[in-house]
Amino acid sequence: MKFTARLSARVGRSLCAALVLATTALHAQQGQQPPAPAGRGQGAGRGGPGAPQAPANGRAQAPFDLSGYWVSMVTDDWRYRMLTPPKGNADYIQVNAEARKVMDAWDPAKDEASGEACRGYGAGGIMRLPSRLHITWEDDNTMKMDIDTGTQMRRFVFGAAPAAGEPSWQGSSSARWTFPPGARGRGAERPQTGQLVVTTTRMRPGYLRKNGIPYSANATFTEYYVRIVDDDGQEYLAVTTIVDDPQYLALPYIKTYEFKKQPDATGWNPTPCSAK
Repeated sequence: MKFTARLSARVGRSLCAALVLATTALHAQQGQQPPAPAGRGQGAGRGGPGAPQAPANGRAQAPFDLSGYWVSMVTDDWRYRMLTPPKGNADYIQVNAEARKVMDAWDPAKDEASGEACRGYGAGGIMRLPSRLHITWEDDNTMKMDIDTGTQMRRFVFGAAPAAGEPSWQGSSSARWTFPPGARGRGAERPQTGQLVVTTTRMRPGYLRKNGIPYSANATFTEYYVRIVDDDGQEYLAVTTIVDDPQYLALPYIKTYEFKKQPDATGWNPTPCSAK
């Protein structure tokens, strides 16, 4: 009963976070800007109105430490995540007619033969696959996420736009911390709460699910990382993802995935991409 109650509370908090974040995204899509957190932006520097604010790197701003190993919690959509869905199945994803054509032509053997076996492991689909994450800081403004499923690696760059390059499976990811009003404290005090926001573009065309549900090279993938701690001190990570792709989606696809913090690398098992 204790575990069930704790799990229910955690999921409830995750869903609340997802709803808040989805509302923020909806405002942005409608050309509205959500309210800026107090104490940030123009005229709110420590030196008074209009005073420049000292730059801070991504690691120094972090309200919590994501470093370490995390494992997927496949508590919902089991048959869509643990197994490759049947051809043509797009349950809960609002695809358009153009996407249906791509789905009808899906051929995993052809993807394997053409070197496209990682289409289901790109940034738009990798977080939904059952996997383990290893998160580290490559430097003060670059967070690195290694993923054992498909042996993929993502980089989240803080402060400046990632260097331009050829489109890749994981694309180019810009990251920032956001904080609720009053959460940053005063002076150099480390903030106690907040979330990591990652925006990814310049991806190679891939699949939202391994059964050929497509996203295009022009898709935008936005993630919101929220850390949750239960009464026993166990850490969880709720990752709300929003995929915006007018080429193939009638509506943005929004989904929250959960990960559990692991004490060490036990179970870490890098495997290659598989189109099947």
